[in-house]
Amino acid sequence: MKDTTVLARCNLFAILGAIPHLLALDPKAAAIVADKKIKIGFAIHGGPSATLAIENGKASMYRGTKGCSIKLYFSSPEKFNAMIEGKANPLPVSGFQHIAFLTHEFTALTDLLTAYLRPAPERLEDPVFFERSTTLMLYVIGRAVVQIGNHDKVGRFSASNITDGKIILAIGRANGPAIGPAIGNGGREAGRGLAVAVHAKSHHLLFNANPTPDHVTSSMSFADLHVARDLFDGRINAIAAVGLGHVRVGGMVSQVDNVNRILDRVSLYLT
Repeated sequence: MKDTTVLARCNLFAILGAIPHLLALDPKAAAIVADKKIKIGFAIHGGPSATLAIENGKASMYRGTKGCSIKLYFSSPEKFNAMIEGKANPLPVSGFQHIAFLTHEFTALTDLLTAYLRPAPERLEDPVFFERSTTLMLYVIGRAVVQIGNHDKVGRFSASNITDGKIILAIGRANGPAIGPAIGNGGREAGRGLAVAVHAKSHHLLFNANPTPDHVTSSMSFADLHVARDLFDGRINAIAAVGLGHVRVGGMVSQVDNVNRILDRVSLYLT
C-alpha cells in the first residue's frame, strides 16, 4: 500500500525536484523561464513543504517556504497528490500577482517534465529525447529512494540495515561507477558517464546529484542508457542483468542490496 504522505514527498522532492535537472538538460525548458525570477512555495498540511526557486533559466529547491514569491497551500497530502495527477488546482494563499506564471510558464514546464517522465513510446526513438528522459528518471529515482527510505514504513526497515557510506547509482563506464559529467547531449562532456549518490548516515538517507569519486563504499553501475532504461521500465530483471554483466555491483554488497529493496518500493510509488 502507498502512504499518501510519502507519495506527496516523492511528488514534491523527486518529481518537482527534477525541474532543476530538466532546465539543465533541455534548452527549450530553460528558454521558457529564461527571463523569470520567482520562488514557488508548496505548503502541505500534514506533510512536507518546499520552495522551487527559478531564476534566469535555472532552478533549485529548498525546504520550507520562507521567502517564496507565491505560496500554494494544500489542505492534505491527498490534495497535493491530486494536483500532481492533474486532478486538482492549487490554492494560492499569497503572491496572487504571480498566478499568470503558474498557468503559463510553470504549466509548460510541468507538461514538458511529464512528457519526459511518462513518454509516448515513439518519442523514445529520438536518441536525444531518450537520453534526457532516462537521465531525468535516474535523478527522480535517486531522490525517491531517499524519501521512501526515510519515511515509508517498509523503506525505513531497509534503510535501518544500511551502514554509513556513499552508494553510487551510475550509467555508463562498464568498469566501475561513472563519476563525472553527464553523457552525450545532456549538455556536458560526452562519454564520461552519469552518476548520482545516496548517502547513508545513522540510517538516514540523503541524495547527491553531483557525487565525487572519493569515499565510495558501494556502487551499482548500468552498462549504458538502454540497460538503465530497461531496468527503470521493468523490462529486465536486475539480478539477471548482473549475471549477464549489464549491471556491475561493487563494494559493500549489503548496501546495494538494501537500496535495491527500496527501489522496489519506488516503482510502487511512481507508477
